[in-house]
Amino acid sequence: MSESVVSAIIFENLISMIDRPIKIVAGSSHYGLAKEIADNLGVELTGVHISRFSCNEIYVKLLESVRGADVFVVQTSTRNVNEDLMELFIILDALKRSFAGQIHVVMPHYAYSRQDRVSQPREPISAKLIADLISTAGADHVITMKLHSDQAQGFFNFPVDNLDTEKIFAGYFKEKNLEDLVVVSPDAGGAKDAKHFADLLGARLAIIHKNRPEHNSSEVSHVVGKVEGRTCLIYDDMVDTGGSVVAAKEALLRKGAKDDVYLMATHPVFSGPAVERLRDAGFKEVVVTNSVPVPEEKHFPGLKVLSIAPFLSKIIRSVHEGGSVTDLHKLLTK
Repeated sequence: MSESVVSAIIFENLISMIDRPIKIVAGSSHYGLAKEIADNLGVELTGVHISRFSCNEIYVKLLESVRGADVFVVQTSTRNVNEDLMELFIILDALKRSFAGQIHVVMPHYAYSRQDRVSQPREPISAKLIADLISTAGADHVITMKLHSDQAQGFFNFPVDNLDTEKIFAGYFKEKNLEDLVVVSPDAGGAKDAKHFADLLGARLAIIHKNRPEHNSSEVSHVVGKVEGRTCLIYDDMVDTGGSVVAAKEALLRKGAKDDVYLMATHPVFSGPAVERLRDAGFKEVVVTNSVPVPEEKHFPGLKVLSIAPFLSKIIRSVHEGGSVTDLHKLLTK
């Protein structure tokens, strides 16, 4: 086959990809985020009916054609994680059987992401199982944010875009012009990301060493780095019960850090006693994204929720048009 023929085929495929209609399907886990993404893209949400039978089985019916379309299913992971996943699988199956062109899962908070390795004998790797189930259900691509471990992308046999939220947070904190700022990683595993974020802000880095005697429990052993007399910003990927970050703040204060301690995290899971702990801890601000919906009853003084919809909309547009997500992501995170 000649080079000119190959170029013509590639060009035709690109034109076909761009001409393919874009569809945004909202699962019930985070309708507000899906609607905001659709509004940013200038499209209407694709009609879908989701209900429950009396026995609580999930029923899904698409209310319009998706044949040949580029479909993006927005379904994050909330405290009803198992319901969210089962609903996602059924939506994917409905799309696959309705001849959707490409099916993309937009799951900002990836379910079971922390169970990504065998740390003790006879444990499962649940994050890998979820990847297999998403693939079997019919997805061709996953867009997620701040995976607990970057290596989890290898659990999939199709492309995964693991996006960083640094641009969103960096823009917010740069406007504050915080002096003598130290970005603090609450554990050694997050030190690399925290260092990169510190460089973006022109700040110093500190690392907290901690042990986990059991799930949702941690003990701070010591702080590495100079924090005395400085403003500290704790950098984490998620806040679940809040115990780790509250313990981190207490350790920083014992080391002489200023009382104005900030906390930022991509995923505000806020389970169990998290809201009460964060409220009582007295952070200067707790800055999170809406990768997980934060209902009004979980809002408290000092909480700031930044929207990821504009960022995700740009990524989705790039995917739809066959552009480079890597190049766009680099541009957005400079």
